[in-house]
Amino acid sequence: MGLVGAVVALAMARTWGHGFSRTVLLTIAWSFGAVLLLVVPDARGLLATALVPIVLIGAPFGWPSENFFDAIPWPVVNQFILIGGGFLWIAAAVAYQRRSRNACGNCGRTDSDTGWTTPAAAARWGRWATVVAVIVPLLYATTRLAWELGIPLGISEEILRTGQASGGLWSGVALSTVALGGAILTLGLIQPWGETFPRWLPRLAGTRVPIWLAVVPASLVSVLVTTAGLMFVRKTVLGTSFFTLTDGWAAIGPVLLWPIWGAALGVAALAYYYRRRGRCRYCGLGRTITGEN
Repeated sequence: MGLVGAVVALAMARTWGHGFSRTVLLTIAWSFGAVLLLVVPDARGLLATALVPIVLIGAPFGWPSENFFDAIPWPVVNQFILIGGGFLWIAAAVAYQRRSRNACGNCGRTDSDTGWTTPAAAARWGRWATVVAVIVPLLYATTRLAWELGIPLGISEEILRTGQASGGLWSGVALSTVALGGAILTLGLIQPWGETFPRWLPRLAGTRVPIWLAVVPASLVSVLVTTAGLMFVRKTVLGTSFFTLTDGWAAIGPVLLWPIWGAALGVAALAYYYRRRGRCRYCGLGRTITGEN
């Protein structure tokens, strides 16, 4: 597969291929990207990423007691490397696709672009994607925080007491807290403060938010959430999950929605990019939704 990838990458770099051969190259490139981003990784990448803010906040208080680097052994590091490779394959496929159809190599637009990539269209479908990407983590966070408060929301009283006795609910609380923060930041993809820094931020107040500052983290998190969700779906189907559907709808239900969360977040980030990218400085095409040049 590596040798095939090297040949395909060389062919795309030289812009070889037309018609059927172009389709074959793009199919292989997009497939490699999808496998590296969504099939190989599992939930450990998301858990390691979620631990970063938890460690930064809890370090002065000596929590968590475990060493952070114990949560990112080599297999987890390798997953992040493969995810980076997946993003590179997607970028290579997009670049080749643009060059081979005589579109702008920087923005991908042509003189005839009037469809779903326009700022007005992206604002419409991006709003719905953002709403979904906010609701799913809120549902997950609500159930886990309720458990920690002693409310058996969506599970039996027995399972709740078992979790409290083992101390295993704290990981869900930590993840749900990060999910709440992520849901708030996701709202910025359709809110004014997601385009202009709010007034209470020193030195940044009133300045424009760089597009990459929103798109890059959202894209990475969308991949991590999707891969984690797909792992839980596989475990549920195979019957190897810690929780089962018989334990109550909240035991596994919100987690099974993570692939939808990840997909919606990725779509919302793409819409944010299309809405804000403005006029291309190379080809001169395009404008923002507000009509800004």
